[in-house]
Amino acid sequence: MTEAVFRETTAEPRTQAVPLSHISLELGHLYMEDFEAGPEHLRRHFARVRPWAEAARAFAADRAGRRRARVSTCFLVDDYFTRFASPAEVVPMLLAEAERAGLTVDYLARESACAVSGKVPVAEAVAGRIVEEPPPGSYGHRPPAAQTGWLANGVRSPTARAPQAMRKAAVWEPPRETAARRHSVFLDVELWNETPDGERLWSCPFLAAVWQLARLGLLRHQGEPVFDPQPHTGAFPDEWDDLPPLVRLDPRADPFAAYRTCSVLPSRFLPVEHAVRVVLDRTDVDREALRQIAERSAGEGVPVPGPVADRVSYVFCEET
Repeated sequence: MTEAVFRETTAEPRTQAVPLSHISLELGHLYMEDFEAGPEHLRRHFARVRPWAEAARAFAADRAGRRRARVSTCFLVDDYFTRFASPAEVVPMLLAEAERAGLTVDYLARESACAVSGKVPVAEAVAGRIVEEPPPGSYGHRPPAAQTGWLANGVRSPTARAPQAMRKAAVWEPPRETAARRHSVFLDVELWNETPDGERLWSCPFLAAVWQLARLGLLRHQGEPVFDPQPHTGAFPDEWDDLPPLVRLDPRADPFAAYRTCSVLPSRFLPVEHAVRVVLDRTDVDREALRQIAERSAGEGVPVPGPVADRVSYVFCEET
């Protein structure tokens, strides 16, 4: 006699697929001081970005073979850590200087949406999918990242303890990277801290990791894509909260999400993006979304690395 298991189909939401470009090209990620410096500062930024953007397009064309390379461009504006000016002031200036350099911004995103998009607590959901790898020889004496808000890529130095009577003090030991090659490059990443009011403030590296997952088409909420590009119509609003989390500026643009990402950033972002890779390496990404992308990339003959962090690339250029 066999037992039948009945399951409601509505209990398991279907994971919706998203359209994909070959590469998502980030043309910048600037902060309040960058915009306060005026149009000339943005002009110098885009002038430095342009040759690297052209190289990324050439790379995408080579990978696409005989097919037309699908390349979408994006720009992330920081409205999370500091609210400044307004979209009505900032965005037209940004787009004008990009166009002046011969660049087109297809999609504009707000960094605050990497924390909460609409009613979806995106950052909290991603934090809940972090899986720590116990380093060899560890005994679980340190609390997990979900409790402390700190995530390391290896073994931290042991905490110094006061020696007991008639015992010698513990010998200092260096931190060790789990996947070190000859020498360790140990990194301990702060994922969040708390404000005096007890509110969780997500770190720049963690929000940047969420941003990369969004660009790779790997974020879902109850099976639905978290970032749904909204077409731009009319004038830009006076308040950042009135601007959609992700705006499609060019109606003819290739899809926002892509098999791979490339970000052209000022060199000061290098330590931030190192931390991003640590977070991505330890995030249990939606399996169905990964499967869909693997099947589509195989059907197109476009190789995609298995590890999510290896789908991300950078160009670090000199400061403007």
